[in-house]
Amino acid sequence: MGTDTVRSAAGDDADLRRQQRGWYFYDWACSVYSTSVVTVFLGPYLTSIAEAAADADGFVHPLGIPVRAGSFFAYAISLSVILAVLVMPLVGAAADRTGRKKPLLAAAAYTGAAATAGMFFLDGDRYLLGGLLLVVANAAQSVAMMLYNAYLPQIAPPEERDAVSSRGWAFGYAAGALVLVLNLVLYSGHESFGVSEGTAVRICLASAGLWWGAFALIPLRRLRDLRAPVRETGKGALPGFRQLAATIRDMRRHPLTLAFLLAYLVYNDGIQTVISQASVYGSKELGLGQSTLIVAVLLVQVLAVAGALALGRLARRYGAKRTILGSLVAWTLTLAAGYFLPAGAPAWFFVLAAGIGLVLGGSQALSRSLFSHLVPPGKEAEYFSAYEISDRGMSWLGPLLFGLTYQLTGSYRDAIISLVGFFVLGFALLVRVPVRRAIADAGNPVPERI
Repeated sequence: MGTDTVRSAAGDDADLRRQQRGWYFYDWACSVYSTSVVTVFLGPYLTSIAEAAADADGFVHPLGIPVRAGSFFAYAISLSVILAVLVMPLVGAAADRTGRKKPLLAAAAYTGAAATAGMFFLDGDRYLLGGLLLVVANAAQSVAMMLYNAYLPQIAPPEERDAVSSRGWAFGYAAGALVLVLNLVLYSGHESFGVSEGTAVRICLASAGLWWGAFALIPLRRLRDLRAPVRETGKGALPGFRQLAATIRDMRRHPLTLAFLLAYLVYNDGIQTVISQASVYGSKELGLGQSTLIVAVLLVQVLAVAGALALGRLARRYGAKRTILGSLVAWTLTLAAGYFLPAGAPAWFFVLAAGIGLVLGGSQALSRSLFSHLVPPGKEAEYFSAYEISDRGMSWLGPLLFGLTYQLTGSYRDAIISLVGFFVLGFALLVRVPVRRAIADAGNPVPERI
């Protein structure tokens, strides 16, 4: 959409700003799940529950399948992503056909929030319950984020999207930092609060679900759906993989959009795996305590706010593509350095966390805003379903590689270094995409600097 189209669709400037502020609050609502649950608490906690249920050889047996307890969390993440792959294309196509993204966003958000709140009941050896809740919550988060991202072309004209997207990520990381401070107070002082360490972790997990559900009300009140659905195809609803295939076939008419999506699929798989497995690496390989991990992730959150806004400013000067490429170089160097971190040395882990924080928010925010320029008008949700599959849906490969590497070698260092290839290959693919021509081919106005 061009500037005038966005403003005429969304209403006057005041209404547009109101919707943008409401949109930011979904990042504020759901990022706590990504931070407190996926990044900090659930990986080590669910792994310890699986280890408590393991046999003498260190294996658990969900559905009779032998799985090393240390790999269970990574496999559950992969399974959640496969479920999301089935659901997201259906929901995205339905949102574009009906023009009603908001009811679908509400359903996905509150399914995820409820599953997260249910993690309070994880104790003893209930690793299967933990895996089930993780699969549901993570898949629901993917569906909700797909719908949330699809609002970006509707609420921001082309020249504002890098800034709006970056502010959304900054809101999310600020919320993650705030709640992590509260988590750290509870976890570190659990004895003074009269609760056990395990109970403190379960409270932190459940509170993320309550936070998610409470603040999701703000965007659901402020965002407006456009009541002009796109032309019906006459094909009706298709099963998940068939709908995805139909979307990809449509995207073949825009091969440069597909080329960007492929590059993003690769490098973002590395980003998502680092996010989900960093606490396991710090806990199991480096021997760091939970409080140290919380402080490290808190450092990531605080610096990611500044990083997202700073990279947004760099994009205005150098263009989003060049800025993303620079962030991928930084990711590669940071991850390679992580392989050599000495065990039991929190200071060096904090240095690594600082490096991650400075590039994390910006690389994600600019990728989202750049893709929004490549989406043909009227197909935002459908195309963002493919984007979200690249964002989360295809991120099963990284955790699977991480889990398999650990299962075969018994070394988390080998597992973490195996992820470097995602960033190197992603860089090589992205540098070949002519984004200005891709935007024009999608039928969108080309910003002065991109």
